[in-house]
Amino acid sequence: MCRGCGSIVGAGQKECAVCGASVSSSPTTTNKPNAVVADSETLRFARAVLDRPYKFTIVLLVANIFVFLLMWQASGIPFSVLAPLPNEVLILFGAKLNYFIQTKHQWWRFVTPMFVHVNLLHLMVNMYSLWIVGPYVEKLYGSAKFVVFWVSTGVAGVVASYLTVRPGMSVGPVARFLFKTADDPSAGASGALFGLVGVLFVFGIKFRHELPEGFKRAFGTGMLPIILINLFIGYLGRGFIDNAAHLGGLVSGAMLALVVDYRRPGERSGIAVTWQVLQIAAIALVAVSFLKTAQHFRDPLPASLTNQTLQLPDQTKFVSFAKAMNDAQEAFYFVIKDHDVTRAESAVKALESAPSLDPKADELRERLKNLLLKAKALDASSAKDSTKPMPRNSQQPQAELTTDFVSWSKEYNTWLKTTGRTYGLVEESETESSPK
Repeated sequence: MCRGCGSIVGAGQKECAVCGASVSSSPTTTNKPNAVVADSETLRFARAVLDRPYKFTIVLLVANIFVFLLMWQASGIPFSVLAPLPNEVLILFGAKLNYFIQTKHQWWRFVTPMFVHVNLLHLMVNMYSLWIVGPYVEKLYGSAKFVVFWVSTGVAGVVASYLTVRPGMSVGPVARFLFKTADDPSAGASGALFGLVGVLFVFGIKFRHELPEGFKRAFGTGMLPIILINLFIGYLGRGFIDNAAHLGGLVSGAMLALVVDYRRPGERSGIAVTWQVLQIAAIALVAVSFLKTAQHFRDPLPASLTNQTLQLPDQTKFVSFAKAMNDAQEAFYFVIKDHDVTRAESAVKALESAPSLDPKADELRERLKNLLLKAKALDASSAKDSTKPMPRNSQQPQAELTTDFVSWSKEYNTWLKTTGRTYGLVEESETESSPK
């Protein structure tokens, strides 16, 4: 802690990044030629700003830690810094998963991920970053604007992550930095944290003519090394770091800072009614989102979204999916042609446990399961009425079912030739799916 302005100083630093004063334990002697003496304007400005409270930064810290403790307790795994929580736990507590947003319309998954963390190390890194960056933004802009910044940039990061999941897209090393071909759970406060960094970056540039020298060094272009280092780390870890969420938060934070003014030293602490309303709305949005999460907490997860399945490589998931689809088609043939239903029940179970690849694949799988169940029911009905005279229209239900299957088969083969090719094994699995 700097004795001159009260700002937080990193371990090992000899000077305060804000006011430039020496923070060494030994007294500073001004007769040394290289001694740094903070100018009075920087000290006055820093004390006027940094003496303000930062209670909502602490509230966010406590909220994130509390949610993680609930997740860890629910997981039942031994305490570990590096061990990741199971994907099932991440999903139940509100991690972003495009499957649920698209098919179940669970919109609250755009909000809750900013309070969900993968493991203890993930939480510790993000909370340390919040402790360093959060107080500056809250003291400069006030608690109301800080809360709005946090929630809006966090949501923007999740939206960016949602939009960059492209299962059918062929991505190279550069595109993989931003786009993802697998719909894996995404969680963490880093999108909102990048948003706060974007706010401070634009703040330092926008108000550079009125800021003291120490604040110019700390913010604005002084944030560039932090931004570039984190983007470089994101590029190295592009296989598991959600860079789209980081960039979404950074850009949205910068855009907010462009249009929002800050609380200058000496200004009254009164808050505009608009910002009070926005703050309440942001807090209410978070509360309602977690209420919706609690309401759906006991909902069973589809078998295709278990932790083991989500972690399978794309090709392995495709092989399991294609095998289940092919077995179900063969079972359908046997029911229609030979009235043999012995394979139908096991084929239906295989379809229900097949991995999820994308929404269209899930729809095709569900339709095939329904066709197989209808064929089985039709065969059972025909067997029951076999002793009765054959009605003239007895072949109509089977003909309609066959027509539906042919229509389904065309859609499935189209999916195989387009999206299915991205999984690499389509040529082995493409078969004409029509009853003979």
